[in-house]
Amino acid sequence: MPRIDELRLIARVARMYYEWDMRQSEIAKQLDLSQATVSRLLCRSKEEGIVRISVNLPSGVYTELEETLVKKYGLRDAIVVDSLDDQEKLIQRDLGAATAYYLESAIRPNEIIGISSWSATLLTLVDALPSLPKKPGVKVVQILGGVGNPAVEAYATRLTSRMAQMVNGDAVYLPVAGVLATEAARNILMADEVTQQTLRLFDQVTTALVGIGAIDPSTLLAQSGNIFSPQELNLLRQKHAVGDILLRFFDQNGDLVETGLEKRVISMTLEQLSKVNRVIGVAGGSRKYTSILGALRGHWINMLVTDHFTAERLAKE
Repeated sequence: MPRIDELRLIARVARMYYEWDMRQSEIAKQLDLSQATVSRLLCRSKEEGIVRISVNLPSGVYTELEETLVKKYGLRDAIVVDSLDDQEKLIQRDLGAATAYYLESAIRPNEIIGISSWSATLLTLVDALPSLPKKPGVKVVQILGGVGNPAVEAYATRLTSRMAQMVNGDAVYLPVAGVLATEAARNILMADEVTQQTLRLFDQVTTALVGIGAIDPSTLLAQSGNIFSPQELNLLRQKHAVGDILLRFFDQNGDLVETGLEKRVISMTLEQLSKVNRVIGVAGGSRKYTSILGALRGHWINMLVTDHFTAERLAKE
């Protein structure tokens, strides 16, 4: 076929498909072509520059920035949330709502969801999550000790119980403190059969929801009592720790910082976390920037939900 005739046919097929909204099968029938030929001609229409497709992103959507983060840090996915101001409480609310929307379609049958205690951002997530259709075999497992100051201990239980309620799954609690006074005390509680039943599920977690903490604890974590002393926090700083996930600390390159304090923590380890299929880190704001960067560099999470202020800094890092 002469080139001009071929281009004419390509243009004809392209107009029928893109402008007249005809299905490929309808075009094939009208022009007496095979559907495979129609599909090939539509591909050629892009190669020849007859059809040029552009995507106009609505205001507040950061698809290109998300793609940059995915490529730069080797993530499975990233969600960048529009936020009006770089204020921690506003950002927590926006991140929680965005993560809740994502989970509505992400949870599968037999999913075992690990969730961290003492995260104000994850609290906003469970409060924003609607009740989802029941799927068989779903469990929600607490992966950081939830016992602490009685005045705020209800928060840790609420995280796990409400998440389980919203996904119509079974809640599995970790009824111990996140930080113990001594390694010996930790070992005693770790040996308890009730604790062991929960710990055995850690290796079966398929989706983990975790906050990313800075060295200076959040208000909720500080109130819980599951924190180290000022002297111990200074020791972490001296060892160049910048943040934590599940009270497991790392430096700005994402390398684990070992001080002996980790031997007093009851939570999923970061080695266990790294084997989880989908690890969703939910964090944002300038206070947590360095800790988020360390978590990304260490590949301790494979999905990040953050605000656009933080995402833009991460993209330029």
